[in-house]
Parts: sequence; structure tokens; C-alpha cells
Amino acid sequence: MAQNFTNFAFTDSVKAEQEARGSRASYARMEERDKFKLSFRETGFINKQHGFYLSTVGENGWPYVQFRGGPEGFLKVIDAQALAYADFGGNMQYISTGNFHSTKKAALILMDYATRTRLKIWAETEVLDPAENPDLLELVTDKGYKANVERIVVFHIKGFDWNCPQHITPKFTIDQMKKLVKQHPELLEELAPDQ
Repeated sequence: MAQNFTNFAFTDSVKAEQEARGSRASYARMEERDKFKLSFRETGFINKQHGFYLSTVGENGWPYVQFRGGPEGFLKVIDAQALAYADFGGNMQYISTGNFHSTKKAALILMDYATRTRLKIWAETEVLDPAENPDLLELVTDKGYKANVERIVVFHIKGFDWNCPQHITPKFTIDQMKKLVKQHPELLEELAPDQ
């Protein structure tokens, strides 16, 4: 069951730093929130993503961060408390996968650089065999994306938070730029180098 992320993110040392920097009072109010299921806002945002940053922790306490990418919407919302994706073969280091099995804790950051929007998600992981979970495999597999599914990763959401847009540099995909230029052809002249 998801909870207020501040219950585990705001440790004593974090609260001490907030107190020292003058933000403790406003964040103390945040600790009183009680809505922790994905809404239409979170679901819509997740469904549009082409990737996310994934952080795990090994049994030795060291964090590991990587980027997981795929076709739009490859990270599936299973219900208001869970996400899942089809995990493909990669560089065969299996660091995240090993960490999924040992500590089971993960943090995800989903970014929309164009709108300067980010969603942080804390979760516990579950790794499933695709052959033993055909219905879920059907749900998380994109038929147009050719890759071998090695495992299904399920994130049981423990908390989430929308981050502020401050310090996010806007970036745009090629498709977003094509659409923008089509709607505003005058931008090409503004962006063209001086001749």
C-alpha cells in the first residue's frame, strides 16, 4: 500500500537539514497529505513516457542508476498501486535485476523535458517469469517492438511526488520539433545560423 513518501524519505538527518535551511515548516505540512494512489494525472503522464531513470540499491548499500527506454507507454500502469514493464536483454551486467532480488527497493524518475515535468516514484520490486505470467506478458509487451522479454518487472508503489520544474532544461524529441516547426515555420528562420 502506498503511503506519504515523506514517511521514508524525510529521515531525521533530512529533517535536520530542512530545519537548518528554513524549509522544515512547509515540508512538515506536506507530511500530512493522505492521497497516495495514482490518479488520472499520474496515469496519463506515465502512459506518455518513452523512458525513465531507475535507481536501485545493492545489498552492499551502493546505489545504481540507469535509464530504461522503450516505445511510448512501455511502462504500464497495472492499477492505482502498481506499474510493470517487459524487461529486455541489455549489456548482461544484471545489476538492477540482482538488486531487484536482494533489496527489492527502487526509485524511478519520469521526465517530460519539453514541459519541464517530473514524477518521482518509490517502489518495491517483484521480478516475474514471462512464461509463468502470460496475461501480464500480453499486457506489458508492445507487439511492434522487437526484443526478447527476459523478465517482467513489477513496481509496487510505496509513494510518489511531483517535482518542481526549476532547473529542468527543456529538451524536445524530433517528433515534437517537427510538429512545432510545422505549426510555426517562422521558427526555422529564428533558429537558422546567421549567413
